[in-house]
Amino acid sequence: MILKPNISLKPFNTFGIDATASDFIEIDSIETLQFVIDNFNLANRKTLIIGGGSNILLTKNFDGLVLKMSIRGIEKVKEDNDYVYLKAMAGETWHGFVMHCVANNYSGVENLSLIPGCVGAAPMQNIGAYGVEIKDTCFEVEAYNIETNEVKIFSNADCKFGYRESIFKHEAKGKYIISSVTFKLAKQAKINVSYGAIQDVLKSKNIENPTIQDVSEAVIAIRESKLPNPKVLGNAGSFFKNPEVPTEEYLSLKEKFPTLVGYKTSETYTKLAAGWLIEQSGWKGKVVGNTGSHKDQALVLVNYGNATGNEIWKLAMQIQESVFEKFGVTIVPEVNVI
Repeated sequence: MILKPNISLKPFNTFGIDATASDFIEIDSIETLQFVIDNFNLANRKTLIIGGGSNILLTKNFDGLVLKMSIRGIEKVKEDNDYVYLKAMAGETWHGFVMHCVANNYSGVENLSLIPGCVGAAPMQNIGAYGVEIKDTCFEVEAYNIETNEVKIFSNADCKFGYRESIFKHEAKGKYIISSVTFKLAKQAKINVSYGAIQDVLKSKNIENPTIQDVSEAVIAIRESKLPNPKVLGNAGSFFKNPEVPTEEYLSLKEKFPTLVGYKTSETYTKLAAGWLIEQSGWKGKVVGNTGSHKDQALVLVNYGNATGNEIWKLAMQIQESVFEKFGVTIVPEVNVI
């Protein structure tokens, strides 16, 4: 284990923001994690835990300790006639884990292909795409208590999953470090092509009975066609959550804006497409200084090379304000702002 002082975090966040951490430790084993918890008094020390850095916006230097989770490994812990249970360590790249599942015909996460980040962050955000969320396959989460160094196992129910939400963003925030996630995956494919974009790609390839490999490839093609590669253009994917509003409010807005996009989430609530709201507010493709809203997906804010975190945050607040002025709807950042 090496404690590194005054480290630039630019290589460790997909926005490419050049902020500095006072101290930095890479956690590459459970033993290192346990040693750090025992010796660095994390409960009373300003600490930031990062994986792939794909869901953070650094608005200033971090005057504290950054722990980079790099513990790797994927292990089959049990199986039965219908399911296989895979334990993936927190530092595994998410897409790498998905590709492992697809290659072995384990179904359940193929719709989540090409999402950036690491496995450890997946349950925190309850990441989701194309009709699938982590809550659908997460069996349990293993985490270390930063005060006692004891392991706690969170069941799926314990995680209190919601839309881009979990217990790790609320009651358990700052109290645990996720070390691994175990997934319950189907041996017999359960294909989900409910989203029209996936259907369109499959139809263009004349695929009528898709495999999980077909679905994964379709999702990758869609994401590559409309989302910028963070290695080329700094971004953190979708910056805002899709807002949920009472269905009555949605219907009222629909009368004023007939092309409004909405998806019913319950008997009383409808989810609006934040990207559509931002685009209709005039932001899609707009460049402001060193940042802007991406030309192909308004929901993605980008760093054109030299943007500071504050510039991006200022843009986000301007977009939020203009959407509220036009639609009376508040869009909330999905990205963790530091």
